[in-house]
Amino acid sequence: MPTRPIISAVLAAGLLASVQALAEGDLTTRPTELPALVLGSEESDYSMSQNRYELETGKAYKLEIISTGRKEYAIRAPEFFAAIFLRKVEAGDMEIKAVSLTELEFEQEGEAELYFVPVKPGEFSFYSAGLEGKGMVGTFSVR
Repeated sequence: MPTRPIISAVLAAGLLASVQALAEGDLTTRPTELPALVLGSEESDYSMSQNRYELETGKAYKLEIISTGRKEYAIRAPEFFAAIFLRKVEAGDMEIKAVSLTELEFEQEGEAELYFVPVKPGEFSFYSAGLEGKGMVGTFSVR
């Protein structure tokens, strides 16, 4: 009959192998694409196509934000931006690599893509600055 140290060693080796299998590869190179956040529409200058995103910590995401150019839109999410690892932002022909983000401002029609990994769970609001009263608010829910 096996002794406890042998059983413990076998269990530890199995656990280590499963942890290593989960950690293999760079997850940031294969992000999950979220539904685009479209600002403004034919029906309303103050619409947002999404007002809630469900996310998981440790999982890589790509979020495309599209401005229809109907208004100036400044998307802010200060608590959320502080709770993610920001890999990069792509806008036009530019790739922006920064440690953090304050806001994304669209003065006309355009788009930006955010590549990020949530690192802290919680409910985080996002909004278009100055247009919250018009309903341009939403939530990032990170579990």
